[in-house]
Amino acid sequence: MREIVFDTETTGLNPAGGDRMVEIGCIEMINRVETGRHFHAYFNPERAMPSEAEAVHGLSTIFLSAQPLFADKVEELIEFLGDAPLVAHNASFDFGFLNQELLICGRPTVCMSRMVDTLVLARARHPGAKHSLDALCTRFGVDRSLRVKHGALLDAQLLAQVYVELTGGRQIGLGLVAETDAREVRVSGPTVTVREPRVPRPHFASSEELERHRAFIAQMASPLWERYAAVA
Repeated sequence: MREIVFDTETTGLNPAGGDRMVEIGCIEMINRVETGRHFHAYFNPERAMPSEAEAVHGLSTIFLSAQPLFADKVEELIEFLGDAPLVAHNASFDFGFLNQELLICGRPTVCMSRMVDTLVLARARHPGAKHSLDALCTRFGVDRSLRVKHGALLDAQLLAQVYVELTGGRQIGLGLVAETDAREVRVSGPTVTVREPRVPRPHFASSEELERHRAFIAQMASPLWERYAAVA
């Protein structure tokens, strides 16, 4: 299954009040494994960056003024997202900004049914614990040493690792072949053969084997175990 883990950086907390998205980072995963494909872009919000927000992500008005508008990158973003489920931490926040930008461009918004919220998953799995991205990285042993400030692509990469742990860990896809007949199958590549499993061997001695064992033991002179049996 294809999924997109993403994160955004913004000018503030309220898209309906005029705040804008200034960065998005997206990581492609298939069956909970990163493929190496990603989408990353900065956007010119066409407004000044508040100092409080700049302190969080380090993106200044001067830097962003030289970046493309969201509308200039929207087609590329939509193509990358496709129809995959979208995974984010406190996802309603990121969905709110993404859909606001899509509305400004006159594009259809992303259906909320595609939303997978890792904050909800974390609260269900570890009630009462801390659920920030930093706290989850610490809990699952995800290296966040490069996270000096918030950054959409880096945070999406960290979240992808956290998401794997929240949904079963590194061996989520481990399974056993249960087929009983040899057959050919195609799994994202060349045809491979699934062969009939070998019939299990019996794990008990036959009467003939037991008789041979008794005859072998009878030939032994003063076996060690007889000494301990006499003491007992």
